[in-house]
Amino acid sequence: MHTVAILALERSGGIDISIPCMIFAQAYPMGHHGPPARPLYNVRVCGPMVTTTVPYGDVAFRILPPYSWADAAAADTIWIPGLSRYTEPPPEEVIRLLRDAHGRGVRLVAICNGVFVLAATGLLDGRRAATHWTHAATLSSLYPDVRIDDAVLFVDDGDILTTAGGAAGLDLCLHLVRRDHGSAVAAETARHTVMPLQRDGGQAQVVDYVRPETGRSLEPVMRWLEDNLATDLTLEAVACRAGTSVRTLNRRFRAQTGTTPLQWLIGRRLQRARELLETTDLSVEEVASWCGFSSAITLRQHFRRTVGTTPLAYRQTFTPHPA
Repeated sequence: MHTVAILALERSGGIDISIPCMIFAQAYPMGHHGPPARPLYNVRVCGPMVTTTVPYGDVAFRILPPYSWADAAAADTIWIPGLSRYTEPPPEEVIRLLRDAHGRGVRLVAICNGVFVLAATGLLDGRRAATHWTHAATLSSLYPDVRIDDAVLFVDDGDILTTAGGAAGLDLCLHLVRRDHGSAVAAETARHTVMPLQRDGGQAQVVDYVRPETGRSLEPVMRWLEDNLATDLTLEAVACRAGTSVRTLNRRFRAQTGTTPLQWLIGRRLQRARELLETTDLSVEEVASWCGFSSAITLRQHFRRTVGTTPLAYRQTFTPHPA
């Protein structure tokens, strides 16, 4: 059974500890949801074996972690919560724990500003990571070698995963269930926790970006792009459709979505590729063509960089299997 160790650090966020407890404890094999069936994960809240303060604004409570740091070290996945004093260096024993665990192949997951704890270990240097948009500038200042993406709900970089705000931890937990046990189990888990398996969009929907001074919403051109994913589109063609220059298009896209037109388009193409891999028996070459990638090689390159695996491996993992 896969063991998830949730670190209970001093001044951890309460929701950051509760979310993985709720989701992973409710992930059951297909057709056997709830007791007496055993869940698919062994969830352990681990800490220094002393009472830990868990604040949230002016409200605080205390917990006594039932498992030790040694138990965390033996886990398959370690979950790192956000902290109220996230700019302060984490305890050295936590840094050693995470470095040693990563060296043994343990999967590391940080929620919200728990990414600061991960960044302090040096394990995020040169790697892409998500964080809450209000923390992005501070994270970049303290850890300039981390490639920050503050426009997404979470980043799956294979053996290290990071999320935006606390609620994005729900999305990431379900993503992990899906990655570990397939779409059917993840969908059943989502149904029992009364939430969607996957939310559309990212932080760009809620970030307080400065709106363009002139020009209308890009929604019409975005819909046009989604309707023409299979077409070989250039920036000039998109700008022409939007009735603007390439420079203005880039500025307006950055302001309204937090990313560039081409990156936004690649993201939509990859999302469509994932849907086709899950729901059809099209070959990788056919999927690439349907989604507007110039070749299967190009699709594989983008897929590996963004999803952390190959299209075929993704299909094997996320295609529902008969119970």
